[in-house]
Amino acid sequence: MSFASVLVLNGPNLNLLGTRQPAIYGSETLADVEQLCRQAGKRLNLAIDFRQSNAEHQLIDWLHEARTTMQGIVINPAAYSHTSVAIADAIIAIEKPVIEVHISNIHRREAFRHHSYVSALAEAVICGCGTQGYVLALERMATILNARNLK
Repeated sequence: MSFASVLVLNGPNLNLLGTRQPAIYGSETLADVEQLCRQAGKRLNLAIDFRQSNAEHQLIDWLHEARTTMQGIVINPAAYSHTSVAIADAIIAIEKPVIEVHISNIHRREAFRHHSYVSALAEAVICGCGTQGYVLALERMATILNARNLK
């Protein structure tokens, strides 16, 4: 059985999940999210590489690395969704399927959060489903990769 490699990339402040604004982001930690992703990966025959950084340049370096090591990317760019043309350019360069995830519904929040540079480049955008959005994104990624015979 072949496993496709999927990078699950998390942006700034997601290391504070569970303690930062739990009314918005819930009480689950990033370690809990990683465990959810790993469980879903096993079920879906996806090898999960789970990473988080607060540094924009680190996220970009990991996206560049994914060009040759991953079949797909699930990304929660967090605040960089709304500000980073550089991350958008890196996503364009990798030429792999990308699914954008947000724990909260960014369209029910402040107006500046309504625009994402990543959304226009993503195969799908999942927001407002809490941490379950990561599992939904991995399920969708498995479907995309199966359809493209990349698994």
